[in-house]
Amino acid sequence: MNFSQLLPAAITLLLFSLSATAQDKLKIATVDMQTLFKQYHRTNAAQKEVNVERAKIQQNNNERLETIRALEDELQGLRKQLDDPSLSDKRKQELFKGFQMKTQEGVALDRERREFLQRRNTALNEKMVQKMRGILEEIQKLVEDRAKADDYDYVFDKSGMSTSQVPFLLYTKDATDITAGLLVLLNKDAPAAPPASGE
Repeated sequence: MNFSQLLPAAITLLLFSLSATAQDKLKIATVDMQTLFKQYHRTNAAQKEVNVERAKIQQNNNERLETIRALEDELQGLRKQLDDPSLSDKRKQELFKGFQMKTQEGVALDRERREFLQRRNTALNEKMVQKMRGILEEIQKLVEDRAKADDYDYVFDKSGMSTSQVPFLLYTKDATDITAGLLVLLNKDAPAAPPASGE
């Protein structure tokens, strides 16, 4: 069998493989995970909850700072009294002892305040990370379910960025963007927004 005899067989095989490829064309979709995450009502609710918690922490911190500032004012008053040349040595020693005790009290209160702030902020950040991770997993599950239901071969996140801040997905031909439909599904149980003031 020579080359001229092989050529028709090769052409037939090539045409068959091309038609098979056309039939098995990949079904691709894109989704904007950032948009889904940011516009999901549960993300907004979680963010509001975190903001309320953060405000409580800040308020508690401010109250502690007020106590420390009041103590600093007392220390300033004691310092002025200690500078009085008419004071007896005994009175000076008493005042100095009180000054040292108040100073130690102030240092302890400030250390306690800082530790409280760090502890509460760390706990809140961990809580926030857990909530956000749960929300992302929920969104991802919805994307997977939609991909299976609509028989997509691949779903690409078009909001994904590389370490050099370049989008991973630069171009897709004939890809369907499923973001809007998923957003409607995610927010179907969203609580009604309160009416604007004056309505």
